[in-house]
Amino acid sequence: MPAPVEDRVAVVTVSYNSSRQLPEFLGSIRALDVPPAHTLIVDNASRDLDETRAAAAANGASLVELDRNLGYGGAVNAGVRGLPADIAYVLISNPDVALEPDALSTMLGVLEADERIGAVGPRILNEDGTVYPSARGIPSIRTGVGHALLVRSWPSNPWTRTYRGEREEGRRAAGWLSGSCLLVRRSAFEEVGGFDEAYFMYFEDVDLGYRLGRRGWTNLYEPSATVTHIGGLSTRAESTRMLQAHHESAIRFIGRKYSSWPFAPVRWALTVGLRTRFAIESWRAERASRRAAD
Repeated sequence: MPAPVEDRVAVVTVSYNSSRQLPEFLGSIRALDVPPAHTLIVDNASRDLDETRAAAAANGASLVELDRNLGYGGAVNAGVRGLPADIAYVLISNPDVALEPDALSTMLGVLEADERIGAVGPRILNEDGTVYPSARGIPSIRTGVGHALLVRSWPSNPWTRTYRGEREEGRRAAGWLSGSCLLVRRSAFEEVGGFDEAYFMYFEDVDLGYRLGRRGWTNLYEPSATVTHIGGLSTRAESTRMLQAHHESAIRFIGRKYSSWPFAPVRWALTVGLRTRFAIESWRAERASRRAAD
């Protein structure tokens, strides 16, 4: 007879100078109507390790202290590898998330009901109550280029709406689910090798969803499970670095998806376009920063 579902689920979160966010996140985990068997914090060589240790101890969480920053995907992989063998489901989450009490049980019910589902993602709310588009299509040449070029000047353009899944409501299959909070079937996650650690920051969740789909697993968006994303304080001060990482990861993903030789001109054009877009976005960010300082 299988163990109760709560004995087969664990939470893995990654901290990088995120100790101020951990108490609210861990408090929401303790308030879940289905408490996980294990809650694991993986610290990416942070400067605030003493505070993270205190938060873990106060909330009954375990702590893995890495000696170097492996990036988000690498840290999650390290955490999952260390979980007991009987853990079947893993909630992967940023520490700047607060879960509603029934969020985990709702997602667990989805995975338990259909063995073809490899990952399920909740509805993610921003702090102002708006819905973050967390279940999206896999970027293609058409939607990816249209979204990248027009999202700022024409946010409601059809390519962005298609990519973000804004035309659809309710439970649905998605190309990928935001890595800020998703529940994975451990067997599916391990079958595809977990997160690709070549993506230090950004697109590791896009790539995971893509590889799960190629192996026949479904990525399912379940909006009746709700979490709130309360920020991203550990990276806000590094906006230029974040922009660069995002664009380089996008180039890596598109290069791998369209790796055959007939697509070489397309890869070159997309690379030039994305790096040009990064230069423009960096200039805008620096100009905004100077204006704020004045």
